[in-house]
Amino acid sequence: MITPEFLAIWLAWTLAGASPGPATLGIASTAMARGRRAGLGFALGILAGSASWGIAAALGVSALMLANAWVFEIIRYAGASYLMWLALKALKRVLQPSEHGALSRPYQGSFSRLFTKGALVHLTNPKAIIGWGSIYAIAAPAEASVATLFGYFGLLFSASICVFLGYAVLFSSPQAVRLYRGLSRWFDLLFAGFFGVASFKILTARL
Repeated sequence: MITPEFLAIWLAWTLAGASPGPATLGIASTAMARGRRAGLGFALGILAGSASWGIAAALGVSALMLANAWVFEIIRYAGASYLMWLALKALKRVLQPSEHGALSRPYQGSFSRLFTKGALVHLTNPKAIIGWGSIYAIAAPAEASVATLFGYFGLLFSASICVFLGYAVLFSSPQAVRLYRGLSRWFDLLFAGFFGVASFKILTARL
């Protein structure tokens, strides 16, 4: 069931995916240095890793919630803490101009090697499964079925597809890179405000 609360969480998920991190900066730097095809190869690997964690979390979170109702509350608070951490991280970037707009080193290799490297970036990132599990616990009712969780997975993953592939396309353009570096401070202020409000809403919501 698509509720206003879920739409807000979907937007938070999309913004979290678009905010600077190992995945987005890796895609951007690779696309900028080696072109759109290389960026897409790395982005598709990131998506494969994300899908693996998303499916694993859907199955695991569903089983845990059915067996232990208290797990719902723990993951809920973990999700709120994660969003607050993202807000503080964005504020830190705003207050440190020297780091603003910096991209990571580009990844090298063939299309298949870039795909593998992208998948490994996400598969070895423990925050990925924490993020998926937290979003499931926040968005879904405690009695949510596996089918419901996989429905949420499809909607959330569609946002990830748009973000990661969009980064690969956009950052293969020099104009987009210049725009990003010029507006990155304002983007981070937006991220910080949204994540802070979302975290507060989660902590104070009556579920």
